[in-house]
Amino acid sequence: MGQTVNLTATDGFRLSAYAAEPGETPCGGVVILQEIFGLTSHIRRVVDQYAAAGYRAIAPALFDRITPDSVFSYEDPLPGRDMVAGLVNACVMADISAAVDGVRCGEGVAVIGYCWGGTLSYLAASELEIDAAAAYYGTRIAENLDKRPNCPFLFHFGRHDKLVSMADVGRILAANPGASSHVYDAGHGFNCDERASHDATSASLALERTLGFLAEVL
Repeated sequence: MGQTVNLTATDGFRLSAYAAEPGETPCGGVVILQEIFGLTSHIRRVVDQYAAAGYRAIAPALFDRITPDSVFSYEDPLPGRDMVAGLVNACVMADISAAVDGVRCGEGVAVIGYCWGGTLSYLAASELEIDAAAAYYGTRIAENLDKRPNCPFLFHFGRHDKLVSMADVGRILAANPGASSHVYDAGHGFNCDERASHDATSASLALERTLGFLAEVL
């Protein structure tokens, strides 16, 4: 089990994060980026999952700049969307960078994001000094194809995702021919076991593939 810690961004802002240590020497660091629902119990379990796999893992609370400790129901995306709309991208990147620094341990650091966090992982890979990144069904990646990751990148998409169309997937992959990618017979949010769209088979396979990816690039 992890614990709540504090991070300080380069502009002096202090935010909270959920962090977990592996039971042995870390094989790298992993930053987990939240959905629009905040630092939910699901995201915390993902952090624990990567720590159990041998990584120093952390999830920064990216809504803290507006309202600390904000967590919203998966049944209502509107509060989270409003929160995202009020954030400045440069500040979000600064908070992610603080989390990256927080898990550097002499090995590489990867950023892995889900939903909104998937878009952030794409932006982080193009703007920050990280060693690898992965995005699960990033909702706005198709709107940011002027950016290009500067590190190995892994995409996970759901074939039945109503927020990320297969046409968008095609555009994203065409713009990133060097990236790895997988498409699952699932919908948006398939990794989250607190959502009706959860698909355990796809989630398990995606985790296996992500761990394999990290083992190769970190």
